[in-house]
Amino acid sequence: MDPFEVRMQFLTLLKRLDASQQSIKKIVGFAVKYFQSCGEDLWDCIVEECQKGSLNNRINLLYLLDTLCEVCLASKPPPGAGQPSSSYVDYVSRDLRNIVDYVVPEGRQGLPNLMSTRQILESWRSKRMVDPQKVDEVIASLDERRAAASASAARAASPDSSVGALSRDDIKRRMEEDRERHKRLRERRWVQPVGQNSSAPMAPLASFMPLTDEDDGVRELALDIEFDNEWETTSDWNEDDDEAVAEENGLCFAGVDEHGDDEQAMDLS
Repeated sequence: MDPFEVRMQFLTLLKRLDASQQSIKKIVGFAVKYFQSCGEDLWDCIVEECQKGSLNNRINLLYLLDTLCEVCLASKPPPGAGQPSSSYVDYVSRDLRNIVDYVVPEGRQGLPNLMSTRQILESWRSKRMVDPQKVDEVIASLDERRAAASASAARAASPDSSVGALSRDDIKRRMEEDRERHKRLRERRWVQPVGQNSSAPMAPLASFMPLTDEDDGVRELALDIEFDNEWETTSDWNEDDDEAVAEENGLCFAGVDEHGDDEQAMDLS
């Protein structure tokens, strides 16, 4: 097909996009197939649909980009292979802020897509799919936008506040597609990459993007990444932890006191 036919067929596929994996994988396969000849044009089609599509279509496009980036990274040639290393991931990283602004527009109308967008961004950050610092900046802007929308919601509703209201059928469809999207996202949260120092040859994954020094990402293992993710979400030690340790200590040595042994409970201080 010539570039014009590729573009028109891709636009047709995007207009039929829904939350099902079958629909997403069909578009992803098409986009990857024609990336070398029409990658920039196909990316422009995605951006255009993000601008003019409905809120439901825009969040579907964001989940499409999530799968597209994973497929591109899995098929990315290793460094030094002599093949072009650019992919749709580079476009996502370059236009990340614009894409998020389209998916989550300003004001209360963007609130339905805000939480799902945040979940996708946090997934990209934990997997090092996009520069974590850039993702943090976008998430911070979303938090500010949510605070502003909440403040406006506290004020009296304007007479035209129902202009962008969804119909009953649209609400039902959104609930069904949200259920499908969140199910898929929960499944993929547990997937951890395989280390690059494995004996089996494999393409570098997004999770090996370094967070600090340049050499850290080369030797970073899946276990290290999982530990970092858990460490970042763990709270500081507090009085509740002291009480929990004391309770566990009492349960552990409860039988010792009953038999009259002189052993003391372990000192964990």
